Amino acid sequence: MRIALFTETYLPHVNGVVTHVKSLKDGLEALGHEVLVVTADATAQRHYIANGVLHCPARTSKRFYGYGVAMPLSTTRLRLVRRFRPDIIHVHQEFGVGLSGMMIAMLLDIALVYTLHTMYDEYVYYVAPPALVPLTTKLSHKYTKLFAKFAQALTGPSKKCEEYFRQVGIYKPVNVIPNPVDLDAFRLDAHSENRQKLREEFGYSENSFVGVFVGRLGREKSVDLLLDYWKETFSPEENIRLLIIGDGPTRPELEEQAARLGILDMVTFAGKIEHEKMPPYLTIADFYITASTSDTNSISMLEGMASGLPVFQIQDPLNEGQVRDGINGFIFHTAQDMGDKIRAFQAMTPQEKKNLSQSCRCSVENSGSTDLAQYVIQVYNHALHEKRRAQLAHPYLHLQSKLTSRRNPDEDVHPLKLKLYKTLRLRRKKESK
Repeated sequence: MRIALFTETYLPHVNGVVTHVKSLKDGLEALGHEVLVVTADATAQRHYIANGVLHCPARTSKRFYGYGVAMPLSTTRLRLVRRFRPDIIHVHQEFGVGLSGMMIAMLLDIALVYTLHTMYDEYVYYVAPPALVPLTTKLSHKYTKLFAKFAQALTGPSKKCEEYFRQVGIYKPVNVIPNPVDLDAFRLDAHSENRQKLREEFGYSENSFVGVFVGRLGREKSVDLLLDYWKETFSPEENIRLLIIGDGPTRPELEEQAARLGILDMVTFAGKIEHEKMPPYLTIADFYITASTSDTNSISMLEGMASGLPVFQIQDPLNEGQVRDGINGFIFHTAQDMGDKIRAFQAMTPQEKKNLSQSCRCSVENSGSTDLAQYVIQVYNHALHEKRRAQLAHPYLHLQSKLTSRRNPDEDVHPLKLKLYKTLRLRRKKESK
């Protein structure tokens, strides 16, 4: 099977979507499938393919952490994707590249799979002033609905994605496929020899009990709530520390907040650490902690579990089941509840902590790249079946032969497909002059 994965961000950028797409690519190729990643590249002057990645020229967007945003219409991109002859187009992000993935799937009559990774209601403030948030949220819902409407299959890493689709008015089945984790890189004993050295670098003593959060520092991650809870719950004498790894637009605010609360002796901001260098840093900690309710099966959280760290997660009904009390972590509801459970974990015997650590690792042992690919292949087969059924029911919707021969489409063609076809055809004529 040939699969084209459309994602706005890819290596060398690092975020949850990049990690997911890279793991999926590795898993699919390990199973013998051919994969082309289509992504925006702000350093590219032209479209080109290298090492299984189609780089699309893009502009850097300051609003989106410096990622590249590509134009959705490109006849060169269309030609290169068509040359690859994909059986499936799988869209992972909804901006320029994702939109082109949806349009190319429609134009070439290829099965489309759409994965929702992000709860965009939590991110509207990046692009809209407060007064326009309701309108922007409504438009965001319509945009998500557009992708879901034309896809033959929908996936998401948690039940939260299914709820979001229902919220925007999509009632198709949603395949919940948990995010992957690199089980070889994040192992219980892989980097234990670096633990003491790294702890000393951060000023932690042998008796320091350290919680770690890893992620982009944006408002949706609720790190400010963690800081408030730390101030309310712990005193410096308890030697319970919080290590925050990551960078983002709210980091200056968070550092100012920690100073204002007088907890800088309990909180450390480590800044950004490259993903490939992350595993040793997780050995610094005794547990992973998050107050975010915007994540959908956080990969950083899963990497913490793979490293043997129990996860302390604020209650989030739509992510229920990811963290199970006493199995791979603990759910807390309030600052006091968080403090009580962290202290109870700290008071466990070494053997009890070791058993819980091993249980955390076991809870993600079916989350490798090959496991992810096997789950997704089932979705692809379903999408292909749905596409064939639609083609048999509506044979006049085939546009590939029309694109190849440059004949005018029939009047019966879906209006949106007709408009997109004419736009691309006009651009191709202009480029050929």
